[in-house]
Amino acid sequence: MGVIYGLRTVIFYVLLSLSALVWCLVSLLIAPFLSFPARYRFINVYWCRFAVGLGKYIIGLNYRVTGAENIPSERCVILAKHQSTWETFFLSAYFQPLSQVLKKELLRVPFFGWAMALLKPIAIDRGNPKQALKQLASQGAERLEQNCWVLIFPEGTRMPVGQMGKFSRGGAALAVNAGLPVLPIAHNAGVFWPKLGWAKKPGTIDVVIGPPMYAEGEGARAIAELNQRAFQWVAQAQLDLGVLDAEAFAEIQEQAAQ
Repeated sequence: MGVIYGLRTVIFYVLLSLSALVWCLVSLLIAPFLSFPARYRFINVYWCRFAVGLGKYIIGLNYRVTGAENIPSERCVILAKHQSTWETFFLSAYFQPLSQVLKKELLRVPFFGWAMALLKPIAIDRGNPKQALKQLASQGAERLEQNCWVLIFPEGTRMPVGQMGKFSRGGAALAVNAGLPVLPIAHNAGVFWPKLGWAKKPGTIDVVIGPPMYAEGEGARAIAELNQRAFQWVAQAQLDLGVLDAEAFAEIQEQAAQ
């Protein structure tokens, strides 16, 4: 079975890479002449749906969504758990149009990065955290005013299954300053699409969308409280999904009580 899964993974990556190259080339020729909503659908939604579908039919990666009724009618800041690449594909197609916070180096990748640049991402320099926060605040506010969702992985990087990274306050600050909620999202994609290694496993990925959370007040204290509340909700949801170590959760609870 290991050989079969390995072969499926190879086929998946070959098809995914070829489709990305072809789609980016086509997008660079057509997308600049489309309105932004149409451009977003053309470049991101269609291809990301293809990528998720490829995972389903080649690898056996299905998914189910819980809490879709929690999605507010107004665009807001999405704070999502980060474990793999799968959730990037899924969320980019599920919420549209969407502006994602990403490393600016990605925009330099030939074809792929050039196509991504057409989607109004918030491309930050992780080596300059202070400047990155200013950029997130200004460009994030612009994207929200342009009726875009803003997707942030507040842990900053993919975390192995069983672990939670500290949440950056940038997303909560953006929401508070805009007078909008944050929408927390948890999932267990890392079980089937691990951070380390290239192999993928079949199964059903659970995506849990939490209730929109509003700040209680204004200023730095309200930002910190909202960020911690979102962190706690995601941690509890990860525990309920069976993908957060019990000791790690107990430590989170202990720190919150201090």
